[in-house]
Amino acid sequence: MAGLHKSEFTNPVINWIDTRMPVFTMIQKEYGVFPTPKNFNYFWNFGALAMVNLMLMIATGIFLAMNYTAHTGMAFDSVERIMRDVNYGWLLRYGHANGASMFFIVVYVHIFRGLYYGSYKAPRELLWMIGVVIFLLMMATAFMGYVLPWGQMSYWGATVITNLFSAIPVVGESVVTWLWGGFSVDNPTLNRFFSLHYLLPFVIVGVVFLHIVALHITGSGNPLGIEVKGPQDTLPFHPYYTIKDSVGICVYFIVFAVLVFFAPNYLGHPDNYIPGNPLVTPNHIVPEWYFLPFYAILRSVPSKLGGVMMMFGSIALMFVLPWLDTSPVRSARFRPIYRILIWVLVLAMITLGVCGARPPEGIWVVLARLATAYYFLHFLVLLPLLGKLERPLPLPESISRPVLGGGPLPGGAMAKPMEKA
Repeated sequence: MAGLHKSEFTNPVINWIDTRMPVFTMIQKEYGVFPTPKNFNYFWNFGALAMVNLMLMIATGIFLAMNYTAHTGMAFDSVERIMRDVNYGWLLRYGHANGASMFFIVVYVHIFRGLYYGSYKAPRELLWMIGVVIFLLMMATAFMGYVLPWGQMSYWGATVITNLFSAIPVVGESVVTWLWGGFSVDNPTLNRFFSLHYLLPFVIVGVVFLHIVALHITGSGNPLGIEVKGPQDTLPFHPYYTIKDSVGICVYFIVFAVLVFFAPNYLGHPDNYIPGNPLVTPNHIVPEWYFLPFYAILRSVPSKLGGVMMMFGSIALMFVLPWLDTSPVRSARFRPIYRILIWVLVLAMITLGVCGARPPEGIWVVLARLATAYYFLHFLVLLPLLGKLERPLPLPESISRPVLGGGPLPGGAMAKPMEKA
């Protein structure tokens, strides 16, 4: 029939829909027969886990919003009502709160995989940059969500973090007033944070769609960091990686269930079970654990403006990372010095997280400054120099040879000389 798409599905209902709106053909093309490198390891599960986590957060958030009251006089009590009186409200709240922590764990591992295997290098620079945008949107969403229970940490966290913008010359005070909706953190602040917290996850979905589009145009990277040479290096996404992702999702839900049912408040702060009070300042104001490394960077600089610039600069570096790393080789498997430095960077981030959770005094300030110095040294100095000084190991000829365990290459050589990856 003229104007109809030719569908290959035999199911009459799916065929009828697909001829008029070929959504099933698109899904089959992008998630069925889509050619994927055959050597993925379980680090590649975390992209799918992030998508599952995002859907979980949106679903629980919608039902929580139905029972939440965005008013400073009622917000804390409305959360308690959700916990006590709403059917399975405790499960929704604990699932949503711990889902935020699980989301950041998954995304941090996803970022580490990108750093370790060079997923940010050409031609995937835009894919990486869109991922950084997603990370920023996650941080904004999580920060505003932390304010909503209106406990002591919620109130004072909002006060401290929003006040950081006052360090911006000339316009800082105006920006803070605009964020607050007045001259202090109060009801207008809570209302706009609730509105944005509800809206931003759907913005994230849109940016994730762009992330996936960019991925499917450039193709996935792989642990070897070399491009596929042909069909012999790939597998269809389904059933091979749908099954592998399913295993990862099952493990993820086991860990998630243990957290929700046995330690639901382990990653929270006890002061947030005290109603927010502008007249009582907590002894030690700390953000959620996933912000602690950046909070430590902020506090490691004596100047308020300098701390703010360093904190935002630590994330801005991610946008230009594809151009800071000058090595022609992607994967850390073939970069012996970089492989050591990437673990030093992980240690520096863990150190920053620990320091961010401690009072800014004594040894914690020294450690935070050392870790901050290494963080910026790693990206601004070591990565550009490594591209010129490091001698990478020889790259394999193709993905198939290491995967299939094939012996020496033609001519007796064991691997192809290093080429631009």
